[in-house]
Amino acid sequence: MTTETSTDHVSLTARVRVPDTTLAREAAELVRDTTSELIYHHSCRVFWFGALQGRRRDLSFDPELLYVGALFHDLGLGEPFRSSGRRFEVDSADEARHFLQARGVPEDSVRRVWTAIALHTTPGVPSFMEPEVALVTAGVEYDVLGIGYEDLSAADRAAVVALHPRPDFKRRILGAFTDGVRPKPETTFGNVKADVLEHYVPGFERGDFVRTLLDSPWPE
Repeated sequence: MTTETSTDHVSLTARVRVPDTTLAREAAELVRDTTSELIYHHSCRVFWFGALQGRRRDLSFDPELLYVGALFHDLGLGEPFRSSGRRFEVDSADEARHFLQARGVPEDSVRRVWTAIALHTTPGVPSFMEPEVALVTAGVEYDVLGIGYEDLSAADRAAVVALHPRPDFKRRILGAFTDGVRPKPETTFGNVKADVLEHYVPGFERGDFVRTLLDSPWPE
């Protein structure tokens, strides 16, 4: 690590810190043990980028809830959930809910984390909700799509990536998305993962809202 990057790292952690709580440590351990290195580091970057955007927007948020939401947001892409028949976002959100409820976290906090995860691929809605909900999506959009890329400094980006590297991330995360939703293509109707399957799964036919409406059993 260069001297410049080390300085950036100190500056970053002076402004944003991973919560030093039993809940946060157990969440990190669970996610690290049950997901790939790709998903783990991506999820950690989502926390950092979400928190940095929160500071930039002067939002008051609970770092612990943001951390759990970020860590769990892609858990539902994993092998155990591929036959669930549900959207992976819901599987991820439910796992976070079980984790938090088992540790006595208040229901309003559980609800915020569940909502943050369930809506993280639904553009245009989370930004109008509680800060933790808005910032999980902000972190995801920053790391995956580069939305708001210039909002954060090059130094902050370098410091986060030094902590949680992203080698060949674009190609690898698309592979993870494809593997996670290929077995349940019906769950991509009306959401961004239909784009993934259209690109990477031969023969996939995306749902058509207009056709579904016109072909509904209503007689008129």
